[in-house]
Amino acid sequence: MAAEVEYESVLCVKPDVSVYRIPPRASNRGYRASDWKLDQPDWTGRLRITSKGKIAYIKLEDKVSGELFAQAPIEQHPGIAVETVTDSSRYFVIRIQDGTGRSAFIGIGFTDRGDAFDFNVSLQDHFKWVKQESEISKESQEMDTRPKLDLGFKEGQTIKLSIGNITTKKGATSKPKTAFCGQGIEPTTRACALTGN
Repeated sequence: MAAEVEYESVLCVKPDVSVYRIPPRASNRGYRASDWKLDQPDWTGRLRITSKGKIAYIKLEDKVSGELFAQAPIEQHPGIAVETVTDSSRYFVIRIQDGTGRSAFIGIGFTDRGDAFDFNVSLQDHFKWVKQESEISKESQEMDTRPKLDLGFKEGQTIKLSIGNITTKKGATSKPKTAFCGQGIEPTTRACALTGN
């Protein structure tokens, strides 16, 4: 059987993003955008978030040609690959990687707060979907390992149904019905036929 093909989906596109070279983190405290030269971005372009399978990719591309400037694969969110800064909701630190496995941390920022919100929500939604998919897959595997319930009838097995008293509509006239079970024997079960005498 052929392996399942994974398609790349576009989760979010933002036409205007700024990229900053950031100083190394001095301590365990978070990054601060005010430490960057916010009025002098090192690069500006377009941001696209795509997904392929469970991994999301932040792609920084040239606005005109679409040429890839940098890419950040994200395997979990929140995580080390994308961090918010402590002093603004419009700036983030992302870990970019090249094809050889080398990585670097850069700052990105949006002029519009709504774009930053969309960026964050796109990542959250993708990883919420990944979590749900893995839970569904896990439940499916557990269902496959459980013994199957056989609720069908075995050969020759029968059931007996007891039906409550049969009543007629109020005011209806009918001949009294007597039940018999053969010749002159008084009926004792409902299995006897009802006849109108």
